[in-house]
Amino acid sequence: MQLINRLNSIISEHHLLKHMFYQAWSKGELSREILQRYAAQYYNQVQSFPRFISRVHTGCPVIEARKVLLDNLVDEEIHGTDHPALWMQFAEGMGASRDMVANDAPIAETQAMVDKFYELAERDWRDGLCALYAYECQVPEVSASKIAGLKQFYGIHEERTLEFFTAHQKYDVEHSEQVAGLIERYVEPERAERATREAAIALWQFLDGMCRVGNIAC
Repeated sequence: MQLINRLNSIISEHHLLKHMFYQAWSKGELSREILQRYAAQYYNQVQSFPRFISRVHTGCPVIEARKVLLDNLVDEEIHGTDHPALWMQFAEGMGASRDMVANDAPIAETQAMVDKFYELAERDWRDGLCALYAYECQVPEVSASKIAGLKQFYGIHEERTLEFFTAHQKYDVEHSEQVAGLIERYVEPERAERATREAAIALWQFLDGMCRVGNIAC
């Protein structure tokens, strides 16, 4: 797993839990209003993510890899409640209305993040695979941190509100391990490192955008 260790090092440079936005979340320093805006903005990524996986799957010529990607997609959209719906539950639990979430136009950094993941998927399925790993390998730890902050500082204990994060604590451990195996097998190091870095930076810069609109020093 030498390549994955290298990718993990690249991701660590822009690990989301190092960002000031999530550090402020874990300390209870974000207002409910900014968390509502975050929920509305990030919904753009959540609802586009299954289509991103579909594009990676469509471009993949290797049936063994397509099976892994299909399992991932099924978990996003079929097992239990589909994940965009789970995210909407979180938004509503934070006090955001469905109309607010659906109609909040993406800021530049949000749109760039969504576009970058689509771009990587369409450029080559192996690039998309690395973007998928850059996202999913961080999600379990980020989800645990979010849950802890929501419970401790925002009084959020309802299972329905937290379900998006609890689901991803479970699913994305297995997903990221499976995708890591595919990367080691099918992606050359230079390509993997480049695509992983692009995806990690796009995710990081989305949080830069949330700091910008929330007037938070990041």
